[in-house]
Amino acid sequence: MKEEINNLQGAMTPTDNKTILIVEDDENTSSLIALYLEREGFSAVTAGDGETALDLAGKHNPDLVILDLMIPKVDGWEVCRRLRRTSEVPVIMLTARGEEIDRVAGLTLGADDYVVKPFSPRELVARVKAVLRRTSPAPGEGKRRLIHGPICLDLEKRRLSVNKQPVSLTPHEYALMVALMASPGRIFNRDELLDRLYPMGEAVVIDRVVDVHIGKVRQKIEPTPAEPQYIITVRGIGYRFADRPPE
Repeated sequence: MKEEINNLQGAMTPTDNKTILIVEDDENTSSLIALYLEREGFSAVTAGDGETALDLAGKHNPDLVILDLMIPKVDGWEVCRRLRRTSEVPVIMLTARGEEIDRVAGLTLGADDYVVKPFSPRELVARVKAVLRRTSPAPGEGKRRLIHGPICLDLEKRRLSVNKQPVSLTPHEYALMVALMASPGRIFNRDELLDRLYPMGEAVVIDRVVDVHIGKVRQKIEPTPAEPQYIITVRGIGYRFADRPPE
């Protein structure tokens, strides 16, 4: 790995671009990721433990966090949990644990992607770019839009269209669509979605109110609501928006 780092150093042309926080206790791995990111024009900030990561996240307000789970002081699970209390910054989890239950747990905590070690640095950079494309407006756009196949959510005008046809949403339905479409593939549990529906902590008088609103949104966007292709149920956990449009 040291040889690969040395080979890359002469090719770096850092530019002032988006900031990526790398949380990784292995210095060689952290340096290699940073060099690949900087070669693509990103600014990299590194932390070797969870406490430092949380401190740097507050100071630098990164555009994305690459987060190893097995780090000292505060583990990656808890770092992600604390980040999600105050921020929607995209998170890519990095770990040697590739079991499905770990991936589901990571996505449930709020991670946007999950990369298993050993990994290709080029693939990791590609995933960084993909996550940022999903969560950021295109450069120069006067208005922000979330587009997923035939579904377009205009965040400036607060309008939804399906196949270029306008779809009326209630404020609660709009809040759900923003949360889900901004992070395709991320699993939201019902409590997280409930917080989006009632951010001021209003009393909820309908049992399973999230499910009720999800059902109404499906009626408006799904070709066959009984067989949803966009808003997917994750049994026992909650919901996620499809990673990619159905073919």
